Amino acid sequence: HLLLTAKTQVILVNLSKRDYLRKKNRWLPRINEWVQERGNGETIIPFSVEFESEMVDLEQNDGPEAVVAYREANPTHKTAMPRILRTGYSALNMIAFFTCGADEVRAWSIRQGTLAPQAAGTIHTDFERGFIKAEVQSYADLRELGSEEAVRKAGKLRQQGKRYEVNDG
Repeated sequence: HLLLTAKTQVILVNLSKRDYLRKKNRWLPRINEWVQERGNGETIIPFSVEFESEMVDLEQNDGPEAVVAYREANPTHKTAMPRILRTGYSALNMIAFFTCGADEVRAWSIRQGTLAPQAAGTIHTDFERGFIKAEVQSYADLRELGSEEAVRKAGKLRQQGKRYEVNDG
């Protein structure tokens, strides 16, 4: 049973919507103190299920533009989901890599340190067996330059072989 307590933990504290949005809760300092006394510096993330659910409902019922309008009208009301996902991925030593086609972009989750053939096997086992090389570009380069062609022209599209360790993004 000691193995469970030796693992990295992420502690999510569900607050009322009111407390979450005003960033104040009388129990949060006590929870933090308790965790720090007993833990190994675990991350504590306060969030509100009620608020997160309302944001999802707003997007599903009124569309993404309604969420944008809400955020513009309430700039301090931020969802905790990106932080929860990033922290969870980090705690599990996971990263994401993307595949792009003409009509689809897809994210794939793999363990940090995964080599290219095993990452390709995440997509399909035949890809791992027949892997020779991959064309690789970083998400940051693609975002900065705007297209795969621009990345290629800038000399930032690379061919990587079987020993390539896949990077996040």
